[in-house]
This record gives sequence, structure tokens and C-alpha cells, in this order.
Amino acid sequence: MGKPTGFLEFTRELPKKRNPQERIHDYKEIEMPFTEADSQKQAARCMDCGTPFCHSGCPLGNIIPEFNDAVYEQNWAYAYEILASTNNFPEFTGRICPAPCESSCVLGINKPPVAIEFIEKSIIEAAFAKGLVTPQIPAKRTGKKVAIVGSGPAGLAAAAQLNKAGHSVTVFERADQIGGLLRYGIPDFKLEKWVIDRRLQVMEDEGVVFKTNTNVGVDIKANELMEQFDLVMLTGGSTVPRDLAIPGRELNGIHFAMEFLSQQNKRVSELPVKKDHQGAEYTHGDIWATGKNVVVIGGGDTGSDCVGTSNRHGAATVTQIELMPMPPKERAESTPWPNWPMMVRTSTSHEEGCDRYWSINTKAFIGDENGNLKALRIVDLEWKSVNGRMQMVEVPGSERDMPCELALLAAGFLYPQHQGLLDELGVEYDERGNVKASNYQTTTNPKVFAAGDMRRGQSLVVWAISEGREAARQADLYLMGDTLLEAKAKSMFATV
Repeated sequence: MGKPTGFLEFTRELPKKRNPQERIHDYKEIEMPFTEADSQKQAARCMDCGTPFCHSGCPLGNIIPEFNDAVYEQNWAYAYEILASTNNFPEFTGRICPAPCESSCVLGINKPPVAIEFIEKSIIEAAFAKGLVTPQIPAKRTGKKVAIVGSGPAGLAAAAQLNKAGHSVTVFERADQIGGLLRYGIPDFKLEKWVIDRRLQVMEDEGVVFKTNTNVGVDIKANELMEQFDLVMLTGGSTVPRDLAIPGRELNGIHFAMEFLSQQNKRVSELPVKKDHQGAEYTHGDIWATGKNVVVIGGGDTGSDCVGTSNRHGAATVTQIELMPMPPKERAESTPWPNWPMMVRTSTSHEEGCDRYWSINTKAFIGDENGNLKALRIVDLEWKSVNGRMQMVEVPGSERDMPCELALLAAGFLYPQHQGLLDELGVEYDERGNVKASNYQTTTNPKVFAAGDMRRGQSLVVWAISEGREAARQADLYLMGDTLLEAKAKSMFATV
């Protein structure tokens, strides 16, 4: 490496964040500017370790020590070349990835790990600033036409790769803007939307065609799509949310998290708040947290995004509750290095103000005489091991009502929407309700492929990009009998 003793000389430092009391009044990204010297110093901490476990920790198989070395040498063109060989969208993962690679960093065994995510973001932002990111137009077209249904990270990655292989790619999106989860599921304070638009312009210049407001299965039938294209790639995501079927669910003031988040993303982008992220008309009107006691039900990242958005709305109080017990503050023994650690995590949204509670079950929604939500009936839980399995038991006498005028359901997603396109195509579903496929090729039709959350189930953006890339390679192989698209290196080590 460029500086073999760097990990002994420098400590882990990340870009400073804007003051929480300042940033809750806007939707700008919270990290403050950083310098190339900052990135160089952090890259210097990468050890010349014999076995870089970070390779396997990254779902994309990013070649991390090599791009760290290039950053230390200030060779930004080479750093970008290395990073772009495995990751189509480092500007996304450099902002919103939980960085499983850092959990597998060898330095992280007894010191803070290398700031890989920060370095990744540094590389791509330097590449754009220096004019290194330019449209790579295929020298020759194959004559094959590919339809990609869904424009989230999996769909965009597949589109970029298949276009690079020379196929003519059209991406269909039922919402009014391209981006899927990136556009309407992730708040601007984590990912400003100009970042997406900048990349989409590059892809359009490369020849990818985007069609919005097109609900495949409704606006264009499945059989039409099959006739017009040589291959169809399904990347519509996991979109059916997990509901909470308890008394009072019909009350006003209870919403799925994605309704709440997508509405605010539209406001920030100055788009009309008429249709949701799936292109359907809103049935509940505008959702605001202003002046309300907000309870977010679900302890994951989407719940955290609801916390940050509620604070920006000016909620009276914000509380996040989780069914499962509180994870340990340090890495759990059950998830030793280099595995993704089970431990409690505090997001930037939590830092802005939020009460958090674990081992809480919601038993009922309580309404007023006008049918509006006024409280949650909750109970404390105790988790016990019964025959090797954890079971929850209510704590006697702990049942109580928590004031709440806005409840946001952030308990995850079950599977993709079956009704419509998927049923029309006659695809099979696995035991979890996801599209069943072998090597990304559906089991019922050889020219229909599936990737991302639609195939894998709800997961991370970085996994969606990996899925899109791998599916594109298999699709190219199917269309041409051979492929030159990059393959992710197989690893002998554990992955998340």
C-alpha cells in the first residue's frame, strides 16, 4: 500500500455533520464538505493485509484495497476506474449503504475500521468534478431489445450493464419519475435527488430509454411486452407492506411509512402530491406530522427516515417502537467478525430527537369520537427461549395507552405485487411470495428474468445493484450465447 504505516498514524475520521438543530429545518444532505486531503489520509489507513475480507463483505465485490491505494496516491482516474468496474452507482452506495465491507475490515478487529464508504463517495464525487464520468456509448449494437420493468437500483444497474453490452434497453416505471426507492423512499437529507438526475443524464446519453407513468400490465399488457422485446427483466421491488391487523386499524391517522416518505420527497422536488410511489392515487390526502405525537412502529432504516422527516415537519413528539428486544451496544457474540454485527445503531435522524423503545407490542389503535387516532394501546414484552426458539410473552400489568395522532407503519415489506403483470406473465412464486428464478431466469419463461428485491426479498440498495449486475450478465449470456460483462468474483468468505 502507499503508506504501510498509515493505520498506525491516523485515526478514523468522517466528514463533519451539520448541527442537528440547524439541519432539521431543511432537507439538504447533512454531511459537510470534505477535502481530497481528508480522503487521502483515510485511504492511508488501509492495511496491506494478507487477506482482504472487505472483498467478501461487500455484496458488489468492490476491489477496496486497490482503490484505497489509488486515492492515497491521488490518482483519481485510476481509483474511479477500479471502483466503476464493480459498482455502477457509487454515488448512491457512498451515501446510503450501511457499509458491510467495513464490518469485515481486518483493521476493524481491534481498531476502528477503514472509512470505506466515505472513500467511495470521495472517489465518485472527484470523478464527476474532474470530468471523468462520461457517457460510454457502445461501439456496436446487437439488435436485441430488452425491457426492464422497475427503475429502482436493481433495474438501473441491469439497464446500465445491458446497454454496455450493446442491447437496446427501455426502462419502464409506473411512477412519474425514475428512481424507485432511491427517488421516493429515501429522504433528501440522505440522498438529494440531483444525485440521481446526474446519473440518469449519463445513462440517457449512453442510449438507455426511460418511460415513466407506464404501468406495465395496465398501460401495456404483458403479452405486448413479450412480443415487442427479446427479453424482459423484472425489477419492480418488494412493494407489499407488512400491515398491522389489530383493532382500530381503520382510524384516520394510520399510514404506511412509504406513503409518508414519498409524499415529502415529492414536496421537496416541487412535484404535485397526487400519486404515490407506485403511481396510485393517494386515498388519505396530505400526511403531515406537524404538531402531532408521532409513533413510528418498526425499528429499521425506514422507521429512522420517518423519524427524521417527522422532526422536519415539526412534530410535537417522535417515538419509535420495536417488537424485538434491544440489540447489544457492542458486536454480539453470535455475529463475530467478519460477519455483519448484530448491535444497536443510532442514525442521524435519532440524533435529531427521538424516544426509542424495544420489546413493545401494539395491541390496538384508539380513536376519538370523530374516528381520528388519539392513542396506541401497547404492552411490554419479555422474550424467552422455548425449545431453542425465542417467544414473546406479555409483561403482566404493563399495558397502557400512548398518546398518538399519527402512527407510521414501518415494519418492512412482504413481497412484490402479484396482481397484474406478474400474474399475467404466469411466473412462479417461492415460499416467501417472491418471483421464483434460477440464475435470475424465471422458472416459467426463459425470456423473463427477475432481480433485486422482487427476486431476493427486501434487502439493501447495494444488494439490489449487485442483483441487477448479475442478472444482466445472465441475460446477456441468454441473448448472445456468451458475455463479456463483469462477473462478481466468488468468495470463500462469509457475506452479509
